[in-house]
Amino acid sequence: MTDTKTDTLTQLGQPSRLPGSPDEAVLESVPNPQAGETYLIRFTCPEFTCLCPITGQPDFAHFVIDYVPAERIVESKSLKLYLSSFRNHGAFHEDCTLSIGKRIVAEIAPTWLRIGGYWYPRGGMPIDVFWQTGAPPEGLWLPDQGVASYRGRG
Repeated sequence: MTDTKTDTLTQLGQPSRLPGSPDEAVLESVPNPQAGETYLIRFTCPEFTCLCPITGQPDFAHFVIDYVPAERIVESKSLKLYLSSFRNHGAFHEDCTLSIGKRIVAEIAPTWLRIGGYWYPRGGMPIDVFWQTGAPPEGLWLPDQGVASYRGRG
């Protein structure tokens, strides 16, 4: 039996290879089962990796992505593969963080989205990057992202 809500998905429930780059990654979505309701969806990626575009050394981050869906929601396996596609991609922290947020917005047109990129130190200095599409909707319960500022050994 074919589910018309998910029959266009190409990755869920099937073996999938890691995309070679973020541009190659397919970010999929499904219809929002609660369209018309104002609610928050949160994805947390505590083990994000990419490469420094200058040195080629690995960079690590903890991402928290919050969004209020409109007509579609992100399919989580495709998001995992998309985020993993940065593993061999060279980009600065700011570019990675905003590119991820903007790609999700382009794919599903959420009512609202914010992304917090909590980057581990590079050269002794952590860099945290935050972006959102505007003010959160009125009445939205918006929990703290729950990631403490980097304190090192202090």
